[in-house]
Amino acid sequence: MSREKRKGSEDLKKAAEPGREKGIYRKLFSTFARIGAFTFGGGWAMISLIEREVVEKRQWIPREEFLDLLAVAQSLPGILAVNISVAVGDRMRGMRGSVAAALGTIMPCFLIILAIAIFLTPDLIQNNHIVSAIFKGIRPAVVALIVAPVITSGKAAKIGWKTVWIPVVAALLIWSKWPVISNPILFVILGGLGGYLWLRRQEKRLHIAKLDSASEEKIEKLDKQEKEEGL
Repeated sequence: MSREKRKGSEDLKKAAEPGREKGIYRKLFSTFARIGAFTFGGGWAMISLIEREVVEKRQWIPREEFLDLLAVAQSLPGILAVNISVAVGDRMRGMRGSVAAALGTIMPCFLIILAIAIFLTPDLIQNNHIVSAIFKGIRPAVVALIVAPVITSGKAAKIGWKTVWIPVVAALLIWSKWPVISNPILFVILGGLGGYLWLRRQEKRLHIAKLDSASEEKIEKLDKQEKEEGL
């Protein structure tokens, strides 16, 4: 009886773990397909929706891990939305999860673009006032979808008034389109190097603090010994 209870509790724990729920491949595909079908503006516009579905609604991965996956996906070549979907799928169920999430992201976009290429020519879009007005109305919403994950990522990264100048300066330099300086890869490398140097500095400070505390303890012991010898 105890073995059956133990086995039942283990099954419940496995079922409660992220990625262990039933139909996870179907849920990964449908989740990313819904995001891919109703998002305009490219990869960054999809990030806020992916974060809402994966982190807040379904709670598959924590926010900090999502930001780490986003940083890795951004630094790799390829489409950002596909990269982050592959990363999330791999985190959930390995290779099969990656394939399910990536297909869900790509399939709606592919079908929509195929339909537009077949039925809507550039001349038809430009000459049709209704279609042109719809696309003009979509543009401000796309800007909002891009700004939203920036604010969320800034809060999660604990960027304060003392460090807010770093992303602002980096964004302005990237926007400037100056040769070499405006390359986003350069800032990814500099950010990683800065993080490494900051970690080494913190470790050095911690080591010095430990040495200082150890020396203080030795001084206190010597003082006690001198007092005892004096007595």
